[in-house]
Formats: sequence, C-alpha cells, structure tokens
Amino acid sequence: MTSIRPARPADADAVLRLFDDAIAWFLTIGNTGQWGTQPFSERPEQVTRVQGWVAEPGTWIAEHPEAGVVGFLALGAATEYVPAATEPELYVRVLIGSRDPRATGTGRRLLDFAHEEALAAGVGTLRVDCYAGGTGDLVRWYESCGYTRTDRFLVGEWPGQVLERRVVRPD
Repeated sequence: MTSIRPARPADADAVLRLFDDAIAWFLTIGNTGQWGTQPFSERPEQVTRVQGWVAEPGTWIAEHPEAGVVGFLALGAATEYVPAATEPELYVRVLIGSRDPRATGTGRRLLDFAHEEALAAGVGTLRVDCYAGGTGDLVRWYESCGYTRTDRFLVGEWPGQVLERRVVRPD
C-alpha cells in the first residue's frame, strides 16, 4: 500500500523523474503546452525549483513499497499568479503522480491527504490551479475529485484554471 511521508532533500531526483516521465507521456499524446518538451532534469531552473520544493515544510511524498516514489504534493500559500483567496485556505501548490500502474489512485489519495491537512489547519477552502489548455482533461479530473472551477488566468500564453473544494468535516 502507498504511504505518505514528509518530503526531504534526498527526494529531489525521484520527484524530477516524476516530472520527466510525465513530460515523456505528454509528448506521446501531443500535449506540449503544459510543461514543454524538455525533461525537467535537463532544465537547471526546474532542478533548482524541485530541490527547493522538497526542502520546504508542507511537502509530501507518496511512496509505494515496490515502485518507490509515486507522487509529490506541496501545500502552502497560493502562487502569486492566481487571484487572492477571500477566506483562509490551504493551497495545493504542486501535485504530480507516477504513470506506473502500481500508482493508480495516487493523485486522488494525495488530494484527500491535502483535505485532511486543511481540516487540521481549520481552513474552509482548499484551492489548486492547473493547466487549462489542450483537451481540458486535467480540469475535468480535478472536478471528478470534488473541485469546482473558479478563476481562469494566463501566465504569459499559458492558460490556467483555479479550482476549489470546500473543506468540511465528515459526519
């Protein structure tokens, strides 16, 4: 069973592999708009970014006993390019899962974990942003996880969508 633990600096290479594998898969389906065509591990600015993420508090690794690192989650304050929240929130800054079949469901599991963290923090909203280009499949995936669309935005020519989920205590 996949477990979730705090990220640590030694996880940077494994997280970079997740991004590299995702980009390789995107190329096979014609999605070059989300993260480009060059692996993160070959882009110094992305290597530095990932190294920073795994060293921050609020970052988590999903680990499968046979497949190793199969997911990464970073929680915290909203990114600077999205509209500010109107109430206390927790923001999903980064979410990525492995394409390995043993990792099926990892993204949803990490989002459920994020919801638990938001409950523990006593906030009413959990927000995330994602790529809104291409087929729109990613936006629809977040909707299937209980999120609703709020704001659209552009970073240069990159189209993004903010989604939110109300944080409610289970009965």
